[in-house]
Amino acid sequence: MQFEHPLLRATLVRRYKRFLADVVIEGGEEVTVHCPNPGGMTGLMEPGSELILSDRLSPKRKLRYSWELVRVGATWVCINTGLANSVVHEGILGGLIPELSGASRVETEVPYGQGSRIDLLLHDQEDQLTFVEVKSVTLAVDEVALFPDSVTARGKKHLEELGRMVEAGHKAVIFYLVNREDCSMFRPAKEIDPAYAEACEKARSQGVACLSYQARVSPAGIEVGGKISTDLTRLQEPSASNSPYPSR
Repeated sequence: MQFEHPLLRATLVRRYKRFLADVVIEGGEEVTVHCPNPGGMTGLMEPGSELILSDRLSPKRKLRYSWELVRVGATWVCINTGLANSVVHEGILGGLIPELSGASRVETEVPYGQGSRIDLLLHDQEDQLTFVEVKSVTLAVDEVALFPDSVTARGKKHLEELGRMVEAGHKAVIFYLVNREDCSMFRPAKEIDPAYAEACEKARSQGVACLSYQARVSPAGIEVGGKISTDLTRLQEPSASNSPYPSR
């Protein structure tokens, strides 16, 4: 996935009020930009960090620029949580996720459950449904990717909805897209949100499957990279040989 708007580099001054950040753009001007990430963003807000902004070029927007990437050491991290669904969608269509290969149709943002919307709804040729909830992961500690980075009642609800879909006879997958390339494993962040970790375990027991993939992130674009291991004490992981769809 390539960024659809022009990009420019900036330096972080501070992030505040969840959705705002002050930055210095090329040329030395300090401006306020939109931060499209409501989470804790632990480790991603160091003043002086190199950023990539998108220029939305819209006179209707209150804030012209949006924060897209931040460099942590040698690693680019995508902080824009709104991009994860598109990246995974493209990965499925491009055959980059063997466990979800062979779908005859993929729908996005489909209403389901109790006032929820599923990120991706996959249909096989016999119209068997697989509900895929995508989570953008940015927190990393010692090469381990963690989710969530702050307490998330909404994320817990999503896991409960997936469990109900399995109980109704469908397939369900929680897909963690690790939006940085310096991690070798994923696990739920029990130390940050114990209730979410417990919901993960319950979902696992109901048959919700887990996939953890690393994204390739750079100013040139973002795409699904390779699968990384998951802490299986909390979530089960489907194998490529047990894809819900026939191989093409």
